[in-house]
Amino acid sequence: MSIVQLIVNLTGLAVIAWIVWYFWLYRKEGLQVAEVGGVQQVQIKVKGGYDPDVIVVRRGKPVQLHFNRQESAMCSEMVVFDKINKSAKLPEGETVTIAFTPEEAGEIPFQCQMGMLRGKIVVQ
Repeated sequence: MSIVQLIVNLTGLAVIAWIVWYFWLYRKEGLQVAEVGGVQQVQIKVKGGYDPDVIVVRRGKPVQLHFNRQESAMCSEMVVFDKINKSAKLPEGETVTIAFTPEEAGEIPFQCQMGMLRGKIVVQ
């Protein structure tokens, strides 16, 4: 095996290792939401994804998610919370609030209407 083949093989293995780590092993901590006036509030920027996309809240306290869409991509026109039966249209440049009170611990996933942009609420 020549030195060039060895470098190509090692580079390929490094790329494969990075892909496995990024898509299957990497776990975000999540943003712990601050409580303001008895309500847990967070601003979520919608641009190529949700930022933050992992949000940690406390159970039994009201939550307000303020989505601000900063792009014109069709995929980000809407956010859907199947588990709590909520959804909202997200007009470009406007802030839309989704409010609910999580009653049980667990995860509440959310996504765009096409399922390409994803995030989750972690209820503790």
